[in-house]
Amino acid sequence: MASTTSHSLTSNVELLKGKASKYAFYGVFIALAAILIATSLVSYYTTGTVTLAGIIQAQKDNGALWLLDLMPFFFAFWGQYVSNVMAYEASAMVIDQTSELRAHTTMLEQKTMHDATHDHLTDLPNRVLLRDRLEQALNVAQHDKSLLAILVMDLDGFKEINDTLGHYNGDRLLKQVAARLQGTVRDTDTVARLGGDEFAILLPKIGGIKEATDLAYNIAKGLQAPFGLDGLKLDVRASIGIAVFPQHGPDADTLLQRADVAMYMAKQQKSGYLVYDPKLDKHSPQKLVLMAELRHAIDADQLVLHYQPKINIQTGQVTEVEALVRWQHPQYDLMSPDEFIPVAERTGLIKPLTLWVLKRALQQHGSWKKAGLDIGVAVNVSQHGLLDLELPDLIAGMLPKHGSSPDRLILEITETAIMMDTDRALEILTRLADMGVRLSIDDFGTGYSSLSYLSKLPVKEIKIDKSFVMDMIENDKHAMIVRATIDLAHNLGLDVIGEGTCSADILQQLQRLGCDAAQGDHISKPIDAADFQGWLKRSNWKPRRQTVSEHEEPVKPVVPEVPTAPATPTVPSRPAKKADKESIVSTIKELEDYIGQVDLPDDLDKSGRKRAGR
Repeated sequence: MASTTSHSLTSNVELLKGKASKYAFYGVFIALAAILIATSLVSYYTTGTVTLAGIIQAQKDNGALWLLDLMPFFFAFWGQYVSNVMAYEASAMVIDQTSELRAHTTMLEQKTMHDATHDHLTDLPNRVLLRDRLEQALNVAQHDKSLLAILVMDLDGFKEINDTLGHYNGDRLLKQVAARLQGTVRDTDTVARLGGDEFAILLPKIGGIKEATDLAYNIAKGLQAPFGLDGLKLDVRASIGIAVFPQHGPDADTLLQRADVAMYMAKQQKSGYLVYDPKLDKHSPQKLVLMAELRHAIDADQLVLHYQPKINIQTGQVTEVEALVRWQHPQYDLMSPDEFIPVAERTGLIKPLTLWVLKRALQQHGSWKKAGLDIGVAVNVSQHGLLDLELPDLIAGMLPKHGSSPDRLILEITETAIMMDTDRALEILTRLADMGVRLSIDDFGTGYSSLSYLSKLPVKEIKIDKSFVMDMIENDKHAMIVRATIDLAHNLGLDVIGEGTCSADILQQLQRLGCDAAQGDHISKPIDAADFQGWLKRSNWKPRRQTVSEHEEPVKPVVPEVPTAPATPTVPSRPAKKADKESIVSTIKELEDYIGQVDLPDDLDKSGRKRAGR
């Protein structure tokens, strides 16, 4: 560096000296010209002519010209000296300034590189540097066949802190969180801020998943101590998602995405931290593809309806069917609802899907009606559809178009859907009931927190959840729930359907308990419209038929007597009128208390809601 600077200095000095010497020579030439002119003038004034002899004589006779003759040499030497000094000083100054500029430029470049890879608030590595280190760690892990983990952490309720205390205090809190995270991890680990209140921790080498969960536990424990901001004590909690290589993904993008999924599931379940589980992932590549294909499937009629009959237990007649949607996917064949209904609910396609099902179900009902069959159709309405204020008007337009009576359309809704927005749901249900549409509570018994609303809803029937009906023979507790639900519904003037009737014994038990209708695989599995026609011809249960002409005002159908199953014990008669309010409230309270003591079946999630699909 020193030799380079010295060489640059020498080169610059020589360059500047050359330029200064050039102008010094110009001065010498001008001085010589002045001497020649002055001597010539003296010769002219002395001899009257300008000749060489006169000029020489003038130089000899005039001493002042001798001093003038010395001036060019003086100025030449003085100019050379001054030019050398000035050139050296100027070059040194330029080099000094250049060195300062280079040092400043280097510092700016380093700062720019640091800012590009670090968070400006916490000075932690940012997403860019984290990704780089993660890819390097993946290369090492692949070579050594070792494990690594990535943790994604998000603060719970940070938005409320920002909104209440302002962004300045929010930033101060993030700095404190960053400091605690750095104090929790190992020296070889990387703590990064991804943005907002989201952080990530890279564990480049671990012995097993437990090591990652232990760190997540320690982080959660480290955040338990209150954070101080201007005398305020803030309680901050976090949700952490964990993904491990190679179990949860082969590359950086996949691991980060799945750690993010696990983090959101931990936040939803309020579990603190969670290891990625494919069963919890609602954003798998297949589901992303389905999101794009579902709208086309609705428009292209790739969906089909299957129908599962419901029988009147006392008469043995097929009175209704439940319309269950399936997707005839060109690649995955026939798909059940639980594979695409959640996709429809997340993408806003649940409304066009519900309307498609209603339209097709009413079309089929119209076809059966023309054939003389009096079979109602039940359609499931999701929690999103139930809160759609346009639903009653859309149904009101469909019914006359397909020649359907409102009381032959049954909308099945769940207790969970009602609880989302009780007032709005009640408004929509009341409008539908005023139109004559029958309303049914589906999966009754799994959302028992809403039993107190049952007496307020304009419903006509309830369907006991199949998880209670299917094992009521072997499980006394479930049998008691079924019996109590039937009594409660009858006290409220409601019909009861036993869903999950999978054997003759269950059907007979439901009949003994006074259940009104049954539905399940013992009667028939869900089948398409063509197979349903063949099933009606072969089945022991016969369809209810039209009893009035198409042009007459409809009246309540007269149920013909048909052969039933072998004699069973006498069915308890339903009360002639509704019980008083105190009796109803008492019955609801008893049933709530009892169901609360019963272990729910394995096919229910923690919220008490049945998993999607049929």
